[in-house]
Amino acid sequence: MATVTELRYYPVKGCAGVRVEQAELTPAGLAHDRAFMVVDERGVFRSQRRDALLATVRPTVEPGERLALAAPGVEPVAFSVDTVGPRRKVELFGVPFLAVDQGDEAADWLSLVLGVPSRLVRVPPEHDRVTDGLNPGTSGFADSSAVHLLSRSSLDDFNERTGGAPLPVERFRPNLVVDGWPEPHTEDLLRRFTVGGAELGYTKLAIRCSVTLVDQSTGAKAGPEPLRTLARYRRAAAGGVAFGSKFSVLRPGTLRVGDELTVSDWGSSEL
Repeated sequence: MATVTELRYYPVKGCAGVRVEQAELTPAGLAHDRAFMVVDERGVFRSQRRDALLATVRPTVEPGERLALAAPGVEPVAFSVDTVGPRRKVELFGVPFLAVDQGDEAADWLSLVLGVPSRLVRVPPEHDRVTDGLNPGTSGFADSSAVHLLSRSSLDDFNERTGGAPLPVERFRPNLVVDGWPEPHTEDLLRRFTVGGAELGYTKLAIRCSVTLVDQSTGAKAGPEPLRTLARYRRAAAGGVAFGSKFSVLRPGTLRVGDELTVSDWGSSEL
């Protein structure tokens, strides 16, 4: 029996996650997941690939439609979320979107923390992004699909292969961590499953990038793991190295730690 052991959402793309015991799964993923994004002066998204200090920014979604941001060495900031302001053009992996700028206070704070001019934007209510994969869906400002799932057996297997200090699951920034499958990478084979009243459909393998080289507690590059070890045994047929799988939301619902996964369809690994 496989069950959910961890739930995480990431309010601001590239910033620290929030671990919860219960969360609403919306068509775009866990509520508030990647609803905000940091962009440069041209509107191009910032990522830990280049701006690793994003990892040190800790967002908190507060009651009353407010967002708080904290980081080491600076005073925190909190502000009301704007969903009705003028739309501005932003760019995510070369794809244009519209977003709502969250004002100068958030922009000045992020520029100070990151050391480069930055602004904070939010997904507008009319956001109609369509994501790719076997079961197309939608998401906010996630890299692609709405939900990233990783099994504990996959992580344990990886850590055994490195022979060094084990990497924490935070390094891979999953939304759902699942335990109970004896075989690693069982998530590669999932095609459709229900959990907590919600239903999810497989989109594709999670191809890993240099963000996995960043220590999520300090924002420092800590390579070469995990990419060095993953390259030895997890090279994907379509390119890159894969670890975990991504899913679209076929039916929303409430998820809780301890919920059991019921699989209705299995497939073959795309690795």
